[in-house]
Amino acid sequence: MEKGVVCVTGGTGFVASWLVMRLLQHGYAVNTTIRSHPGQKKDVNYLTNLPGASERLQIFNADFDKPESFNESIQGCVGVFHVAHNVEFEAKEDEETNLQASINVTISILRACLDSKTVKRVVYTSSSSAVLFSGKDSSVVDETLWTDVDFVRSLKSSAGPYYISKTLTERAALEFAEKHGLDLVTVIPTFIHGPFINPRCPGSVRASMAAIFGDKILPEYSTCISIVHVDDVATAHIFLFEYPNARGRYICSVIDIKVDELQKFLSERYPEYNVSSTSSLKLEDSKRILVSSKKLLDTGFEYKYGIEQIYDEAIECCKRKDLL
Repeated sequence: MEKGVVCVTGGTGFVASWLVMRLLQHGYAVNTTIRSHPGQKKDVNYLTNLPGASERLQIFNADFDKPESFNESIQGCVGVFHVAHNVEFEAKEDEETNLQASINVTISILRACLDSKTVKRVVYTSSSSAVLFSGKDSSVVDETLWTDVDFVRSLKSSAGPYYISKTLTERAALEFAEKHGLDLVTVIPTFIHGPFINPRCPGSVRASMAAIFGDKILPEYSTCISIVHVDDVATAHIFLFEYPNARGRYICSVIDIKVDELQKFLSERYPEYNVSSTSSLKLEDSKRILVSSKKLLDTGFEYKYGIEQIYDEAIECCKRKDLL
């Protein structure tokens, strides 16, 4: 309790669960929300068994269908990390329904933060999908860029609704915060990879290791991929929450690599997995896109993990959980 109570929404998720673990290690008491399932008790032992959880972790049921259900977990908190997001790739509900649900919940959470009179700062977890699809021919992507939703729709990607939702929800959050004088910063991670405490393999880990799992590489990832370790993402959230001069958006990404180069790295480092060749993709002329973390690095933040550690730890984690 020495650092006060903070709230993490969506505590069973890949990033949120890791963030809960790190916040407990940093001396915070943590309230976290999970989605309730009527008549079905969710197994959250991987959260309740974390060091310090028995004394400093409280779990609340909350649901995107009931935005006010998040309010109780925010009362008395000094900070809120809004990580939860209800849109997955190839979502079953229509784009507009998911978009409005995401924005409504986010604004409701921000209102609860204002009403609490105790929340000093909110950290919102956005996505690189909110900056990558601006439609501009740029080799460097930074926080000044915003994804063009009309451009995304023109791509007709199955992940389009997710890209649009993350973009417009982040915009709505920043606009609300500016209008009401709420201290809000957003973290914009690229592909999040590495180990996980969840029982199931997170989608971004599975996609990043498509060649190792023997999966078909998705078209969206067939030119260049930007990757960051989940621990660096969680640490960046805490760093920006505590950094007095944090303002606005911060990209969190450590590696930019073309997929053919990634496949070469994987085949050489992990020959036992018979990584498939990508020669048929004809990527030799594809442009490398740099997703710039300069703004975050200028604060003094330091990344701890390179590509070798990211993949080594993800593979070892999957082995421990009998997923690989």
